[in-house]
Amino acid sequence: MALPNLLRLIYRNIRVNTDPGSLIILVGLPAMYLVFFGFGFQSLAGGAGSGSYIDYLTPGIMSFQAVMAGTVGGSMLWADRRYGMLAQLLVGPFTRLQYLLGIMFTSVLFALGGAAVMMGMALVLVQVPAISAVAVLVMFAVITLGAIFFGSLMLLIAALVKSNNAYNSVQILVIFVVNFASTVFYPISSSLPAALRYLFLINPLTYIANAVRGAFTGTLTASDGIQLAVLAAETVVVLFLATRAYLRSDVTLE
Repeated sequence: MALPNLLRLIYRNIRVNTDPGSLIILVGLPAMYLVFFGFGFQSLAGGAGSGSYIDYLTPGIMSFQAVMAGTVGGSMLWADRRYGMLAQLLVGPFTRLQYLLGIMFTSVLFALGGAAVMMGMALVLVQVPAISAVAVLVMFAVITLGAIFFGSLMLLIAALVKSNNAYNSVQILVIFVVNFASTVFYPISSSLPAALRYLFLINPLTYIANAVRGAFTGTLTASDGIQLAVLAAETVVVLFLATRAYLRSDVTLE
């Protein structure tokens, strides 16, 4: 019964997070980044007709879906504990491990779905370069790894924080920092202050964006492989910490 239970949890998680409000945040916000930032920054650069900046931005926004999807797991765990849903699920046929796997698989599905939507939008908006099936598989594999990393990170935060205001504040801060201190919107420049450059370089979203962009443009390098190996190691560590915190946390919040 483990697999049917897991599928039921994934279905329940998807249903909970596909209301119009959630979809606006998960898909609508990145889509607006792609449209407004893409054409707005492109016009500032003097290349309104070339499509070059949107070509750069598209894989970045696809990568950002890993962060947005990661928030699903943390938000669900916090809400389920706060309103007693986790306790009710565990009284039924579901185990803690199945609940955890349900959250992780849901985050991955949302990340891949959002990335596919962003790629589809780019195909409609501009003429993107031809992308091979292998490159698409590489991009989706990298985004999957990123979704597990950020899903674990948000799960860890949700397991440790007991205040709704605190959780929302920390989540917004994490999203803001990892998004704008990464190569999602712009490359690392030597003109940046040293502290900000180091923040770019240690930001996991930078690794994801660089690898997805390399696959998108056919320019993957050995350094991208090294960054992905580092990301994989970080994902294992964060997933372990998140699982440990989750298993030790109370099923309800007072």
